[in-house]
Amino acid sequence: MRSVPDPILIEVGPLVRESVASLYSHLVTRPTGRAVRLAIEAMLAEAGEPTITLVDLTEITILDYSCADEVVARLLRRYSEIDRPREAFFVFRGVQERHREPIQAVLERQRLAAVSRRDDGTAELLGTLDEDESAVWRLVESEGVVPDERSDDVFGNGSLRTAVDRLVERRLIFADATGGMHALSRLVAPVAT
Repeated sequence: MRSVPDPILIEVGPLVRESVASLYSHLVTRPTGRAVRLAIEAMLAEAGEPTITLVDLTEITILDYSCADEVVARLLRRYSEIDRPREAFFVFRGVQERHREPIQAVLERQRLAAVSRRDDGTAELLGTLDEDESAVWRLVESEGVVPDERSDDVFGNGSLRTAVDRLVERRLIFADATGGMHALSRLVAPVAT
């Protein structure tokens, strides 16, 4: 368990231009995606722990499947493994319709899920969750935070309680030191303007 950290913003467009010396914000080759992911990981290594990261895809004009795999799926998988290099949580912003298909496809194939923050401030899930996980995520998202003293009232003691633990493990909600459950979209709100 941990305290709620200040969020950090990582703008992927400038990273593409810096990492691969390109004038364009296109993520279209696996080496480009790998370079961007490694740049993100280097930035995370400099940040405090745990890290709540808003990954901004707004400036990305083209995102192919291999880059969706490198930048989104591999990043999520690496930081949700038991031997992860650090405590990190991710929210993606600027996911446009043209990005959605490749991201959704790689997340579904690998049975991963990610929180995406829409331009209007609402959040959505991309990827795969079971019915109980989806229900719990929606509950936490609507509340913003569920304090420990309210968790039995909100989640009960059955399958929803088990789904809470899975969502924490999958890095889709944040558990603070007091047992409170936080919606990731609300935690990145200070940098999401």
